[in-house]
Amino acid sequence: MNFAILSRAPRSYSTRRLREAVEAGGHTAKVLDTLKFAIEVEEDAPDLYYAGKRLSHFDAVIPRIGASITQFGTAVVRQFEQLDVYTPSSSTGIANTRDKLRALQILSRHDIGLPHTAFVRRKQDVLPAIERVGGAPVIIKLLEGTQGVGVILADSVKIAEAIIETLQSTKQNVLIQKFVGESSGRDIRAFVVGDRVVAAMRRVAQGGDFRSNVHRGGLAEAVELEEAFRDTAVRSAQILGLKVAGVDMLEGNDGPQVMEVNSSPGLEGIETATNLDIAGAIIDFIEGQVSFPELDVRQRLSVSASYGVAELHLGEKSILAGKTIQESELSERDIVVLTLHHGHTVVPNPRGTRVLEVDDRLLCFGKLEAMRDLVPARRRRKRPTTKPLDTTIGSDEDEA
Repeated sequence: MNFAILSRAPRSYSTRRLREAVEAGGHTAKVLDTLKFAIEVEEDAPDLYYAGKRLSHFDAVIPRIGASITQFGTAVVRQFEQLDVYTPSSSTGIANTRDKLRALQILSRHDIGLPHTAFVRRKQDVLPAIERVGGAPVIIKLLEGTQGVGVILADSVKIAEAIIETLQSTKQNVLIQKFVGESSGRDIRAFVVGDRVVAAMRRVAQGGDFRSNVHRGGLAEAVELEEAFRDTAVRSAQILGLKVAGVDMLEGNDGPQVMEVNSSPGLEGIETATNLDIAGAIIDFIEGQVSFPELDVRQRLSVSASYGVAELHLGEKSILAGKTIQESELSERDIVVLTLHHGHTVVPNPRGTRVLEVDDRLLCFGKLEAMRDLVPARRRRKRPTTKPLDTTIGSDEDEA
């Protein structure tokens, strides 16, 4: 197989290890500078040029897209996708994870533990936002910061207000996030490949720094994750569109709290801490996908505007709960159950005798209108009442 590794740092540890793993598997690898590509868009004829020449055939591409070239890098990956070249990190997945707010917004709809986070632009909204996330101390993050850069702990509301005002004056977008005190100075990095966590490490900050990133001097040690952490890491990566990802989590009192999902996770820290061949696991997974590709049923099965794939969640009021699949008369409604998720158990093509239970999730293909009829009306969420705050911080200088 021919592998393309997109990287502007061919001598970096991660790029070098991926190339070694490709060659150890009997394949060929080329490291290509992402910025040397040219994209050609024409009807029924997408094409890619590299260094002025038409790109030769590749079976798989491994993106190592730096944050500074996200827009062009994702466009290159997207063009590989148009050419049906397999990538474990979709262009959509990379874009999702580069915007911290977008990633949190997507994950928030999928029962994933997250630190309470706020995003505001007006000065008069800052204090109410800090209050809503739990008050000081509070974490302030740049929307597109990486490796711990642009992450600040503010001990008081006044300090937080001053930091946010300063950053906003330089046109920086910032997030206000709850400080998870019980996990201060340490976090978990879970390395996801496919549908499993292949390695995990706990990172501990040094020298009084609350940021545990290895790039900031944090120490790392191998750790065996509990099932809840493994499940959260895998689901977070897959929801965002990634088959290879580093998922950073805090150890909160209520379980794992996802801080960030990294689409180009470094290999040096986790391979050193765990003494595992992570690069080899990535290449083995890609080799399997190229040899026996998984189809995205959401795209492949949309045979008409009225048919498609949807997920049904069986809540307490679901008319399906307590019935077998056969008794549910789903087939009579022109609905086929592709996969049943019960807790951490996944049942592909479940039998008609399977009893459906509350909290089951069914991935179904069929008539969309019929599936919509099975979803109960959504109940509006009650908003918590908060005491009035003095929000007079200064004039609003932003344009409407």
